Amino acid sequence: MGRLLMTSLFIYFCLAERCHSEAFSLQDTLGELHTEFAVSLYQTLTETDNNSNLIVSPASVSLSLGLLQLGARGNTLAQLEEALGYNINDMQVHDLQLRLQGDVVNSSHGVQLQRACALFVQSGVQLLPDFTQRAATLGKSSLIRANFSQPNQSRSQLEQFGLNHGSTEPLPASGSGELSGSGEPQGEASWRGQRLQMALVNTVTFQGVWQKQFLFTDTQNLPFTLSDGNTIKVPMMYQATDVNFGQFHTPSDQRYTVVELPYLGRSLSLLVALPSDRKTPLSSLESHLTPRAVAAWDTGLRRIKMDVFLPRFKMQKRFNLRLALPSMGISDAFNPVVADFTGISAEEGLYVSDAFHEARIQVTEEGTKAAAATAMLLLKRSRAPVFKADRPFFFLLRQVSTGSILFMGRVVNPADQAA
Repeated sequence: MGRLLMTSLFIYFCLAERCHSEAFSLQDTLGELHTEFAVSLYQTLTETDNNSNLIVSPASVSLSLGLLQLGARGNTLAQLEEALGYNINDMQVHDLQLRLQGDVVNSSHGVQLQRACALFVQSGVQLLPDFTQRAATLGKSSLIRANFSQPNQSRSQLEQFGLNHGSTEPLPASGSGELSGSGEPQGEASWRGQRLQMALVNTVTFQGVWQKQFLFTDTQNLPFTLSDGNTIKVPMMYQATDVNFGQFHTPSDQRYTVVELPYLGRSLSLLVALPSDRKTPLSSLESHLTPRAVAAWDTGLRRIKMDVFLPRFKMQKRFNLRLALPSMGISDAFNPVVADFTGISAEEGLYVSDAFHEARIQVTEEGTKAAAATAMLLLKRSRAPVFKADRPFFFLLRQVSTGSILFMGRVVNPADQAA
């Protein structure tokens, strides 16, 4: 069976002690704002990581930032609102967000999408009841007491939560090696003693079965051209099927194609974008990626019978969002002097010391572990148009009804599974 397994793990915000609201009533408007945030986040990450595979879950990041919004005040809240485009404290936005999440979580027909959120709180620290209640509603979060003065014990709790909610590996350990204001490593500082007050952990896991399954017997080892022009052999899945397909061009008139592969029930789908000219680097397409361009795919795709070639690939990526989010205007939250999270707890001086995000994706068919050792028959030629992802490509996984982007990324080397 053709399957896509994807996990976005561990939006991980450590809150430590330090030593423009507009209502959006339309679902389309909130969907557009989610897309704008997704594109902005993706492009921010590509600025520092432009030569490797990449996977990120904008839905996971935005949910965690929304939870922080519930407890942020003053300029800290204003920056979060500016980056997300909305204020989750607005009840219309809050209620609509809940409905949108419910539509995704309740997806069926062979699609499993689950969210889990937990607030790990230092023993003795009292959260404000209003924050706890609203966080439980918005993020379906649970409150877990922890003792951060015992780093090994608290790490074990965090790791166990991740393993219980979709992770195949432990949660990333706190710490980026950066220096805090006191001159000690940030990671060590945030775990030492009782300075760490709260850790917000958010996981999103996805598993989907293709609407039209790829057959294991049709998979072949075929060439894939890397960004530097070298070629490698990778397992290339194949099917002849009816798909939504479109041809587009960037403002600089570089042409590219998009194909949409739906999952059972058609509530979610995978969109794959590929430069038409083999000499055009994927970065040229990424640099022109905009919310308007993504929206244009909906109206520009047409049903057509095609031969579709898509490589099997598996990757995981880990980011320290403490380095990326300030580039998107979220800086006060990480500043121990000016951060304002007085809506979370009466404890003074909370700020975000670290924010980690990890995402994983696996695109494969069932039984592929034996594929490399199996001789495959050559496929017969077809007169149908061909979409062949045999060079670097961009992808995004979205909810069809709202356009909400759950995961997005790129594949520059299907054989590279390194984090």
